[in-house]
Amino acid sequence: MQKTNVFLIGPMGAGKSTIGRLLAAELNLSFRDSDRVIEERTGADIPWIFDMEGEEGFRERETAVLQELAGEQHAVIATGGGIVLRDYNRQLMKQSGFVCYLTASIDQLVERTARDKKRPLLQVENPRQKIIDLLALRDPMYRDAADFIVNTDRRSPKTVAQEIASLVQGA
Repeated sequence: MQKTNVFLIGPMGAGKSTIGRLLAAELNLSFRDSDRVIEERTGADIPWIFDMEGEEGFRERETAVLQELAGEQHAVIATGGGIVLRDYNRQLMKQSGFVCYLTASIDQLVERTARDKKRPLLQVENPRQKIIDLLALRDPMYRDAADFIVNTDRRSPKTVAQEIASLVQGA
């Protein structure tokens, strides 16, 4: 099966949605954001889904949307930070596209997510520690799924998108 999709994975604040839009334009592919698709389908935002259904309910929705998006052709797909928690999701992405892990320093992730109230997992007393804890758990999973690892620290989204485009085109 030819890999025609590009999945962007990584922690909250790594730049998946922003870079994804630019990458899609660079590669002349469509752009999809799994979190936005979930919100469109449910008619509710992600914090509400977390409140009503818990994280497990959200993860069920996330996997269902990923299955659908993975079946598309020629798309850049920005995923939620926790999509890698399920082995099935990691395998599905690897089978149906190139997977690019966007990394950033803890300082950058904290800075980029500081004022965003739409991130339910960061609505805690110490968001910095939460990011550290989430990354400690998820980093091995991101690395397991990734074809490419690209650092976004203090780099323009356009530069990062161009780098990923070169990696995908050279693969």
